[in-house]
Amino acid sequence: MQGGLSIEQLCLLARVSRAGFYRFLKAHVPSEEETEVRSAIQQVALQHRRRYGYRRVTAELKRRGMQVNHKRVARIMREDNLLAVQPKEFVTTTDSNDALEVHLNLSRRMRLNSVDQLWVADITYIRLQAEFVYLAVILDFYSRKVVGWKLDRALTSRLAADALESAIELRRPLPGVVHHSDRGVQYTSPEYIGILKLHGMVRSMSRPANPYDNANCESFIKTLKREEIYANKYRDLEDLHSHIEEFIDGYYNQKRLHSALGYQTPEEFEAQTHGKPRQNCILQHCCLSRLIRR
Repeated sequence: MQGGLSIEQLCLLARVSRAGFYRFLKAHVPSEEETEVRSAIQQVALQHRRRYGYRRVTAELKRRGMQVNHKRVARIMREDNLLAVQPKEFVTTTDSNDALEVHLNLSRRMRLNSVDQLWVADITYIRLQAEFVYLAVILDFYSRKVVGWKLDRALTSRLAADALESAIELRRPLPGVVHHSDRGVQYTSPEYIGILKLHGMVRSMSRPANPYDNANCESFIKTLKREEIYANKYRDLEDLHSHIEEFIDGYYNQKRLHSALGYQTPEEFEAQTHGKPRQNCILQHCCLSRLIRR
């Protein structure tokens, strides 16, 4: 019953047959098998940091016992924006042209003494009953606090940019913050780079084939999925959004003890270290610039 009317009555009003309605409905509701295949493709593609094309993804699925056509894999990867990132020629230059710049992993060279000196960013996918959605997060490396995040259906540069802008609005950092991420297309888009430059942030990126360079963000995502996502079922994107908001803002940042912080919460750790002398971000920017030129 829909608003007091049966399906048969609604079909009469819309002048369509019941058989036609059910054919339409079946065509627009993903089958369980389709969802399983899409989930497996997501796992393989993101596990290999989008370095696998559809042929290698197909081969990996077959190794896992799934019989799936490579054309279908290519279609799903195209729809979910998971096609392999095409590597650019390696050029050792500091030319201002962003397409030619090489960005070192500066996070490994930094010694932090306060918040808003190093931010780390990452994106993960979350499977709902009939669709996949994507979560972009920004963490303060020093306190492990989530300072920005964005949830959406599309894996685009806008998703990552919205997470970054929310972090900037919350923290209002001084110029010189080092922003570390992987080499995904969301973080190398002109839109994202423009935001970093506007706020005087220094770009740092993981080395190729070294996902552990961004281990802190990976650790948070693992915690989120283990303690929240896998423990619940969500009606839709809005329901998931409210649960993630409660987990991040109401629990993780304020209540969850973090072993790396001496079993304090990120909020407690930031409050405790607030009075410590902070390295000048402008000075940090200049030092890192000299390091990059070397």
